[in-house]
Amino acid sequence: MKDSTPKEQILSKVRNALIEKTDNPYHENEYSGEVLRITDPTEEAEVSFARELITAGGNFIYCENERSFIEYLNELILERDWTAIWCQSEKINNLLSVGEIPHYKNQPAENEKIVGLTTCEKLISRTGTILVSDIDCGSRSTFSFPDIHLVMAYSSQVTDTLKTAFSDLKIKYPEKLPPQITAITGPSRTADIEKTLVKGAHGPKELYVFMIDDL
Repeated sequence: MKDSTPKEQILSKVRNALIEKTDNPYHENEYSGEVLRITDPTEEAEVSFARELITAGGNFIYCENERSFIEYLNELILERDWTAIWCQSEKINNLLSVGEIPHYKNQPAENEKIVGLTTCEKLISRTGTILVSDIDCGSRSTFSFPDIHLVMAYSSQVTDTLKTAFSDLKIKYPEKLPPQITAITGPSRTADIEKTLVKGAHGPKELYVFMIDDL
């Protein structure tokens, strides 16, 4: 019997992690989040991140390489009927050009439906959080303006906690950290509007992470 591909193995583990996820014993409390999550030391960091991201309302797409990233992105664009991708990253724009995916760099009008694609600094496995900066993404607007935020990330960017992520950033930026560093956990949502949970009121309504395997 032929061995399963790395993609199938990762996705299978993510599915199992979601199925076997333990219910929060404090669901009756007003605060439903978990103050401390006990992680499985045997679980791959990528799987932990994917599980937490999906639990927070995000979407996870595993890519074996940059070519498969372009293929999956193109499939999503066709499926969702998006016209073009807004991206200010030179590296990503080069990939999009090679893949013949419509994209633009200038800031779009605020009344347009914006699908933005950015890089990221780090992925936090324990919480499914994406750490982005204005330096790495090109500007703060690239991850705050879009209605739909797409993130191109690599498995080597996964770390366990926010503390270790910032330690890595201090090594990457020894002189000075980026002016704007933002931690994103799931799509934007607020309960400030008539005490009703509203998605996308202060940021993207949808969040997708394309994780490219580089390990």
